[in-house]
Parts: sequence; structure tokens; C-alpha cells
Amino acid sequence: QVQLVESGGGLVQAGGSLRLSCAASGRTFGSSAMGWFRQAPGKEREFVAAINWSGGITTYADSVKGRFTISRDNSKNTLYLQMNSLKPEDTAVYYCAARSGTSTSVYQNSYSYWGQGTQVTVSS
Repeated sequence: QVQLVESGGGLVQAGGSLRLSCAASGRTFGSSAMGWFRQAPGKEREFVAAINWSGGITTYADSVKGRFTISRDNSKNTLYLQMNSLKPEDTAVYYCAARSGTSTSVYQNSYSYWGQGTQVTVSS
């Protein structure tokens, strides 16, 4: 069982930066691939970024590639999402998720555990 709690969301101007954190409890964090997803108002939840169990492999959605960086610190049971050059279209609730496998996945249904989400609002 893994419990996930996101933090770090907020209001930022376009071009600004935010760093999201996801604190995980449970003994399996270090062997779980992790991901970030987001859901904008009136839209389906979508994939943002994923990282394998060791942090050595990452995958990004085309819309955030080059601007966002996913990372993890297994010694602290924490997942991060550094978001730079933010755009108004990045406004959404951001969720972290954990899966039982060790490899990355872009598919929501491959993740078993989800956080409650943190709001990111980017003003123009």
C-alpha cells in the first residue's frame, strides 16, 4: 500500500516556475515507477511525466518536454516535478501516481495509487 500527498501548487505568472513534491508512505516507493498527471477544467486527465524506479529513465508528454523535469529521491520517499517557463495552458490539478511495476508508463490505468492533487494556476 502506498499513500501519496502532493504539495507545491499555487498561482504563478506565465514564464514563472513551480516545483511540485509528492511525499510517499509505504515500503515499496523505492521499487515503484512514478508519474505525474494533470486535469484541466472540462478536460480529461492527461499524462505529464513518468520516472522509473531508480530515476534513470524518464518520459515526458510532448507539451511539457524541455520545460518540466521529473525526479525522485528514494532516500526521502519523494517525487518531484520542476516546472519552468509555465504557460496558461499548464493550469490544472496535478496528481502524482505510483505503479507496482518498475518501468515508466504513460497509461493512467497502469497506476494503482493516486494522490489527492494540487492546483497549479498560471496567469497570463
